[in-house]
Amino acid sequence: MPALRPPREHSRPDATAAGPRDGDAPGRPRVRRRAIIVSIQVALLVGALGIWQLLASTHTIDVFFYGDPAGTWRQLTDWVHNGTTEGPLWQQIWVTLQEALIGFVIGVVLGVVCGILLGRVKLLSEILAVYIGAFNSIPRIVLGSIFIIWFGLGMQSKIALAVLLIFFNVFFNAFQGAREVDHGLVANARLLGASQLDVILHVVLPSAFSWIIASLRVAFGLAITGSVVGEMLGAQQGLGTLISQAQGNFNPNGVYAGLVVTTIVALAAEGLITLVERRLLRWRPPRHAMEPET
Repeated sequence: MPALRPPREHSRPDATAAGPRDGDAPGRPRVRRRAIIVSIQVALLVGALGIWQLLASTHTIDVFFYGDPAGTWRQLTDWVHNGTTEGPLWQQIWVTLQEALIGFVIGVVLGVVCGILLGRVKLLSEILAVYIGAFNSIPRIVLGSIFIIWFGLGMQSKIALAVLLIFFNVFFNAFQGAREVDHGLVANARLLGASQLDVILHVVLPSAFSWIIASLRVAFGLAITGSVVGEMLGAQQGLGTLISQAQGNFNPNGVYAGLVVTTIVALAAEGLITLVERRLLRWRPPRHAMEPET
């Protein structure tokens, strides 16, 4: 069965082994490097927006088709102060966030349960492998249209699409993590009288935890994607609806404004998940990465 593999974890040298030299400030080079990187990133963004605005102002590109940063900013401020055609901007953000959050929770739970179950039961994985592979190969946009026919234009169809996008991402990581469990730990747990459920809860799940956590950051981005794409296919509210309406009205600045708001929401959620990930994985000591078995 195909498996999504998280990036290899390379061991980091123990800074305490050598010890800091006298007069050194270990934190300063890192802070300085980070400041340089952020400055370059901001400069690249400002430069790209400046070139875009210059091309639009000199009529090198047609603003009607390509829009411009100034027009995008005006659209954003108009949405913030006057609201959108569907209601206040915060309400559209909240609708999309609800769909993404509900889809995220359901997709993660289903992905973890099914991934660990099939990862531990070889016969079951061999039976269902062809169906999972076939279902995963179906274009998501087609399934989004089917969900709208099944569940209507409400939140249910967007949640279903978000669940589908998240499920496979988490499933393959949980599946691979369950297969990579140390057989010696499982054998020792059974010798101590652990039941199959105890083995899964106290050995398999903790061993696969780092695999699962690695997929959550990408998973929430997929949840936002599923919600917005579902709203663009058909909805009454949400950020995807704003983008779809702007597209229908030949308003590129409205499309860019919707993309900016969506990106800000996704980045904020990703930052929160990163903090949670660091908190949950604080117990794990640095270790040499092992090549996952196929």
